[in-house]
Amino acid sequence: MRPSFVPVVVVLHAVLLGACSSGSRAAPPVVRPPDATSSTPKATPVFADGQAQLVPAFQDTTQWIRQELWVETTVDSDNDGKRDRVHVDVTRPRQTESEGLKVATVYESSPYFAGVAGDSAVFWNVKQELGDTPKSRGRPWQIPFTQKRARIASSEVRTWVPRGFAVVHSEATGTGLSQGCPTVGDDPEQQAPKAVIDWLNGRATGYTTVNGNETVRATWATGNVGMIGTSYNGTIPLAAAVTGVAGLKAIIPIAPNTSYYHYYRSNGLVRSPGGYLGEDVDVLYDFVHSGDPSLRANCDARIRDGLFADNIDRQHGDYSAFWASRDLLTKVKNIKAATLLAHGLNDFNVVPEHSVRIYEALKAQGTPAQLYLHQGGHGGPPPLDMQNKWFSHYLYGVDNGVEKSPRLYVMREGAARTSPPTAYADYPNPGAAQVALFPGVGGMAIGALGTTPNSTTGAKNLETLVDDVSLSGSSLAGAASSTHRLLYATPVLRDSLHLSGTSVITIRLASSKPAANLSVWMVLLPYDSTHVGSQGNRGVVTRGWADPQNYKSLTRGGNYNSMLPGVPLTPGEMVTLTFDLQPDDQIIPPGKQLGIMIMSSDREFTLWPSPGTALTVDLANTKIVLPVVGGMAAYRKAVAP
Repeated sequence: MRPSFVPVVVVLHAVLLGACSSGSRAAPPVVRPPDATSSTPKATPVFADGQAQLVPAFQDTTQWIRQELWVETTVDSDNDGKRDRVHVDVTRPRQTESEGLKVATVYESSPYFAGVAGDSAVFWNVKQELGDTPKSRGRPWQIPFTQKRARIASSEVRTWVPRGFAVVHSEATGTGLSQGCPTVGDDPEQQAPKAVIDWLNGRATGYTTVNGNETVRATWATGNVGMIGTSYNGTIPLAAAVTGVAGLKAIIPIAPNTSYYHYYRSNGLVRSPGGYLGEDVDVLYDFVHSGDPSLRANCDARIRDGLFADNIDRQHGDYSAFWASRDLLTKVKNIKAATLLAHGLNDFNVVPEHSVRIYEALKAQGTPAQLYLHQGGHGGPPPLDMQNKWFSHYLYGVDNGVEKSPRLYVMREGAARTSPPTAYADYPNPGAAQVALFPGVGGMAIGALGTTPNSTTGAKNLETLVDDVSLSGSSLAGAASSTHRLLYATPVLRDSLHLSGTSVITIRLASSKPAANLSVWMVLLPYDSTHVGSQGNRGVVTRGWADPQNYKSLTRGGNYNSMLPGVPLTPGEMVTLTFDLQPDDQIIPPGKQLGIMIMSSDREFTLWPSPGTALTVDLANTKIVLPVVGGMAAYRKAVAP
């Protein structure tokens, strides 16, 4: 269906309004005939080079129309017998009121807008023996509540309103002035933004007050909506999209959490997000629950102390129906919105697989999708021109060719943040092919890692590490030798090596105890522990974690729908498990060695059991498969003497 706004007419206004952004090619010098009732043409959005331009008539902030309202949803998350209403604000050009202009909408929703628990958040104690019942955690101070707050947020406003869009914000259920309870990832979190999009399309009711009956309509809206946001705010666009809501044309999720299982667990293992050791879904609930304090006891009893307490299972870390209901991949088939995903390859808070798994599913089902990757950490939006072209095409119908452009854009190593990303046909790079590498003996120092399978037999082929969580992964990777990790490395690279995709490790091992953590780091040697801004540790390429107890049910690609519960290990008995490391697209420079470090507990991410668990690795049945651009030929060239 064509949008109600016809962009061809708008392009004819570009020179008249003088609104081309810096660096843009001027529009053809065609002047629109004067309006029959006015000597001054009406202001409309202007497009040049496929992008919405700054329009002087839209830039006067004192003339913007600002509205506050509450939109009624279809859910009753606090079980009070009434549908939740969510708090919404609108900022739009004056011309939508005075001249009847209809505009598309850029929409951001969040549970963070009214504040968070901050330092008062109480995390789980990670000093826990594996399989034991965790100690109870304390409760945080309540987030201060502000009864009146017409402006929810200012993000995106100065970017998009001067370019001829409305900007809408809403507060997630149970936060700020929205009704209901935070449910952290399940249906209410999906239905609330859907209701706002329905309101923008005339299908849901907006009210001027939280409990009143006076209604307000979005008569100024074309109905075409684009969503954007980072982290939790980037999760909500996908949450809305999986409802299949009509009118949501395009989304730009930045570092989105697409599965709470993948955020708080890995392959059966209880794992914390990077920088938030001991966080879990109930901690996040407390962190964002900024709603009316008088209603909190009901939500706490039903959600945090009921549903969550009964289901998060920090003893085992297995997948369950609870986690499936908070996994957007299970509903990805409903997404119709064109999706531009952005993620940092060194993001170990919301790890890169969150975006990659959704991108791969969208691509497989034919939904328009692109992927922007950078070498930094958490957050990092695509360049504004990418965002602008995405929204201009899908919200205003501008024929800028974005739907035919390459699927993958990567900010290459060392590039300035303002540099343009490098375009590739797809992710993984179509030239990538699997290269299997095998460890040799000597991992307590640095063993070999090569293309020939280990032919050593018997006890000489077994190497053992002893867990000690007091030692960080960085200290182990930088040690010349250690009994607490096994490290294997390629020859020194003589040429660069481009990895693009997901590395997969297979390990055959035995544990001295019925339960053990298993952590694998891919590192560069000589190891550099320097932290560079948000890029984190220079020496780490990627990481992965797994619970050996789940060896029978680990599956590739993050599909845990058939995952069986883990079973205690028989001490000394060998088991084989295969799991993914985090996706990557990185060019390893010459002069480095690529290393694989196997250890047990990861001080930054896993539970902290008492030291002493021994893991014995069978080198003859252990390998790492790398996605190398150029395949084996490129690898052999890189390591050639």
